[in-house]
Amino acid sequence: MSDEFDVVVLGGGPGGYAAALRAAQLDLSVALVEKDKLGGTCLHRGCIPTKALLHAGEVADATREADQFGIKAELVGVDMPGVNAYKDGVVAKGYRGLQGLIKAAKITVVEGEGRLTAPNAVSAAGRTLTGRHLVLATGSYSKTLPGLEVDGERVITSDQALQLDRVPASVVVLGGGIIGCEFASAWRSLGAEVTIVEALPRLLATEDEDSSKQLERAFRRRRITAKINKPFEKVEQTDGGVRVTIAGGETIEAELMLVAVGRGPVTQGLGYEEQGVTLERDWVPTDERLRTNLPNVYAIGDIVPGPQLAHRGFQHGIFVAEEIAGLNPPVIDENGIPRVTYCDPEVASVGLTEAKAKEQYGAEKVSTYTYNLGGNQKSNILKTQGFVKLVRVADGPVVGLHMVGSRVSELVGEAQLIYNWEAFPADVAQLVHMHPTQGEAIGEAHLALTGKPLHAHD
Repeated sequence: MSDEFDVVVLGGGPGGYAAALRAAQLDLSVALVEKDKLGGTCLHRGCIPTKALLHAGEVADATREADQFGIKAELVGVDMPGVNAYKDGVVAKGYRGLQGLIKAAKITVVEGEGRLTAPNAVSAAGRTLTGRHLVLATGSYSKTLPGLEVDGERVITSDQALQLDRVPASVVVLGGGIIGCEFASAWRSLGAEVTIVEALPRLLATEDEDSSKQLERAFRRRRITAKINKPFEKVEQTDGGVRVTIAGGETIEAELMLVAVGRGPVTQGLGYEEQGVTLERDWVPTDERLRTNLPNVYAIGDIVPGPQLAHRGFQHGIFVAEEIAGLNPPVIDENGIPRVTYCDPEVASVGLTEAKAKEQYGAEKVSTYTYNLGGNQKSNILKTQGFVKLVRVADGPVVGLHMVGSRVSELVGEAQLIYNWEAFPADVAQLVHMHPTQGEAIGEAHLALTGKPLHAHD
C-alpha cells in the first residue's frame, strides 16, 4: 500500500472531511487522519448533540405551555437517560452516514493521533503519509480561565455537560456567548435554575446590539438570570455544589458551573512549529486562499482566526480541495457566513452589524429598518417575539441582516443570499414570499426600506 497521496488531511471534523470528500470527487488521492471519530467535535460533542438537547427542551416547554393552544397535557418529568438516548441516536445515525460517505469515496482513513513530521508528511499509527498537499484541520478545544480548574464533576465544560445523567437543579454558566446561551436555554427548558455570568457588557457580544437586548429581555421572561458586565473572580466547592464569586463580591450558589468562555485552536504538540508553520497565539494565520506560510500546506476551520463555525470549516474544506485541484474557487467572504445561536428565542445573522457598517461606510451613509415579528402572522401562531433588522448603505445594498425569534435559523438561508449577492432593498421587495410564513418578515422589511410598508408599524 502506497503512503503517498495528492492530499493528506489532518483532522476529520467538518472541515477535514469536507476537504477529503471534495478532493476525492476531483479524482485526487486522499488520506484522512483522525485520532477520535470522523465528524469531530461538531458531530460528537458540539453542534449536533447540543441541538438535540435544545429540541428536547423545546418539547418540554411545548408540553408545559400546551394549554394556551387548547391542548390538555402535563409534563410529569424529564427522563434524562431517555433524552441522552435520543441525542446519542441522532449522533450515531450521522456518524454511520458519514462513515459510509468516506468509504464510498475510497478515502484512506488512518485512525490515530497525527503529527506533522515534515513539511509534506504526517505520521500516525506507525505510518508516514506523504502528500503533495497537506490540509491542517485539527479543530478546537474548550477553553478555561487562568487559575480556574475544571474538575469534570462540579466545574464542567460542554463536553461533560452533554453526558450528564440528570438535569441539575441549578447552574451557573460562565460565559454569555453562543455555547453559554445555548446551554442556559436548554437547561432552563428542562427545569434548571440558570444564572449566566458574562464579563462583557452584553450577551452574544459579537452580534448586533439590538439582537443582544432582545435576547436579554427574552431570557428575563424565561427567568434566566444574566449577570452582565460582571467578571468572574473565583469558584469554591460547597457541600451542595459550587459558590461562584463575581465582580463586586457578589456570590452565587449552584449545583454546577459550566465553563463556556470560548474555544481555542488545537495546534500544540502536533509538530506544526517544529516543521516551520507560523503560529500566532496558537492560531494558524493564512492568506485569503487559506495557504499557510509553507508551500502546499493549508489550514482550515477552527484553527484559522475568525468565527469558529462548523459550516465555515466545511466551506473552507471545499474551497481548499478545489484550490488544490486548480479550479480557482472564489474567496470566501467571512462576513457572508451565517451565524446562528440556537437558544430560545433563536438569534441569526449574516453580514455587518449596525456598528460595523457605520465604522466601515460612515454613520451618515448607513440606515436600518427593524420589522417587529408582531406584524407576522406565522410568528403570532408560534407565539414568538422578535424582529428582522436590516442594515443598508445609502443608495446601495443591504449589508447586514439580524433576526431574533423562534425558528429564525431557517430564514438565514435567504438572508445570506441577500448579503452575498449584494441585493438592494428593491431587489428583494419584488420577490413573493409565501403566506403565512416567517419568511414574509424578510419581504416586509425590504418593502419598508423601499418606502412601501404594508404590515409594518412605525
